[in-house]
Amino acid sequence: MMALYDNNNPFAKIIRGEIPCDMLLEGTYCVIFHDINPQAKGHLLIVPKGFYTNFEDFLTNADETEILGFFKEVKEFLNKQNIKDGFRIITNQGKDAGQEIEHLHFHLLYGERLGSLKENPIS
Repeated sequence: MMALYDNNNPFAKIIRGEIPCDMLLEGTYCVIFHDINPQAKGHLLIVPKGFYTNFEDFLTNADETEILGFFKEVKEFLNKQNIKDGFRIITNQGKDAGQEIEHLHFHLLYGERLGSLKENPIS
């Protein structure tokens, strides 16, 4: 069951300018800012401006213009920042995956050698 979108989630408030952040990009389709609890030397959050709870919601309900525009903005940002290799983009879908805020967001990790996704990978 899809969660209802909460307009008072922290990312919605950041997009509306109600909560400050270290904003690196405010585009038409997304905002990109530093994570307040970094998990790597470089850890940014990429947040669509649309009201989507998770990736499935985004792919199901956003139109093609918004989806393409979002990914083009991310690509342009990566190019401008010269982040071309050695990075990871990840999103968590649902509580079992570790999603804490029900507004779609992606973690961009970079700036150092990244280890395995799991501490104890399946053999």
